[in-house]
Amino acid sequence: MTNSSTAVSPPHSHSGPSRGLSNRHIQLIAIGGAIGTGLFMGSGRTISLAGPAVVFVYMAIGFFLFFVMRAMGELLLSNLHYKTFADFAADLIGPWAGFFVGWSYWFCWIVTAIAELVAITGYVQFWWPTVPLWLPTVAVLVIVFLLNAMSVKSFGEMEFWFALIKIVAILALIVVGAVMALTHFTSPDGHVAQVSNLWNDGGWFPNGAMGVVAGFQIAVFAFVGVELVGTTAAEARDPRTTLPRAINSVPLRILIFYVGSLLAILVVTPWRSIDPEQSPFVAMFSLAGLGAAASVVNFVVLTSAMSSSNSGVFSTSRMLFGLSAEGSAPRFFRGLNKVGVPVRALFLTALVLLLTIPVLYAGDSIIEAFTLITSVASTLFIFVWTMILISYISFRRKFPQRHAASEYKMPGGVPMCFVVMAFFAFVVWALSTDSETAAGLVAVPVWLAVLGVSWFFVRRTESHQQAFEWFKREVSEPETAAPSDS
Repeated sequence: MTNSSTAVSPPHSHSGPSRGLSNRHIQLIAIGGAIGTGLFMGSGRTISLAGPAVVFVYMAIGFFLFFVMRAMGELLLSNLHYKTFADFAADLIGPWAGFFVGWSYWFCWIVTAIAELVAITGYVQFWWPTVPLWLPTVAVLVIVFLLNAMSVKSFGEMEFWFALIKIVAILALIVVGAVMALTHFTSPDGHVAQVSNLWNDGGWFPNGAMGVVAGFQIAVFAFVGVELVGTTAAEARDPRTTLPRAINSVPLRILIFYVGSLLAILVVTPWRSIDPEQSPFVAMFSLAGLGAAASVVNFVVLTSAMSSSNSGVFSTSRMLFGLSAEGSAPRFFRGLNKVGVPVRALFLTALVLLLTIPVLYAGDSIIEAFTLITSVASTLFIFVWTMILISYISFRRKFPQRHAASEYKMPGGVPMCFVVMAFFAFVVWALSTDSETAAGLVAVPVWLAVLGVSWFFVRRTESHQQAFEWFKREVSEPETAAPSDS
């Protein structure tokens, strides 16, 4: 099978994007995907709701998402013709599933990227308050578009350094917290850094069961992007080696970067003393005597938001490219440039993200609007994660021989899929218990209804039928060896 980006019909070379991501790119993209701005800026509010139990909240979410990642990994490696979630959903469940998953994932990242671009504007204005609201958005989009259009390696390099900044910041926080605890550091308000701060003020669950439930409402959005490594598999040089490594390290990443940093914060500062409106990272570095703490953390969250925007542009352009391959998006978006980047899909994503500008000028309701759209994004990500599990169940039923031959099997198999889906049902219920996040749940059926109407017309078109028949022929014989790096 050819991997040329210049191949044409029939009806396009679905395997066109070049495999330009090395192992270090994949590993850092996986780490960056698991560390969102929600950890840096939103953890204060999560702690105020759940208390020290926030540690178990993050551990629980990370535990169950690990099995989603393992299911995704087995599916992608069972057939290297699969390039995205939409591909294996379309092949294993049906063309409607590929349509729903692909467009939902596209919409998830559009919403998330818009939220991050708004956040970037706030971070920039922290240093330069007089900068026009539109300028940071345009500047970030131009930079991200140009780097993504040059080659997939440019995207990988950008994510590598963004992720490295986040890793250094979190490791620094953990080290600072450990030193403070060992030296029994006393804050200006009289609080002593000690391990017993974890339980000496109401225990591990001071706000009871509903406090833990409230913690899930916010924490789940912090994990958005953990599945991003799956969209990079199609452009990894050696997916059979790099993808398992990245997925298998998920539990360790969760323990170090989420649990480790939260424990450090809770040990140094009693949970009731943490300001839900302030980043606990800023507070920690300030206590340590770092006068520039606010600027340092502002720089970290700025790069974190840029990382998320970069990931959003990358993943949405690849998903749109894949949808066009199956006839679920206009054929125009199948175009690749000379270095194998779906530049037309990339350009559309950048244009859509310019919608950030009118949102920035919308007035005082921006915070409420983004509470709504992030809850919409969280619920749609849960939908995508659930469809990955359903695809896995279908895979086990349709291709037992492929599963038997797999060298990267999902632990727990089909029964674990149902356990994880039960957990997702609990999270959706948790979102319904708060008026702000419940509004997002109402919006999701509307989105799915719009997709349903669109699918009614798309599936009847001759171009979709022809493209999907070609797609089915291409994936019918699984690619059993990774393409050459050459």
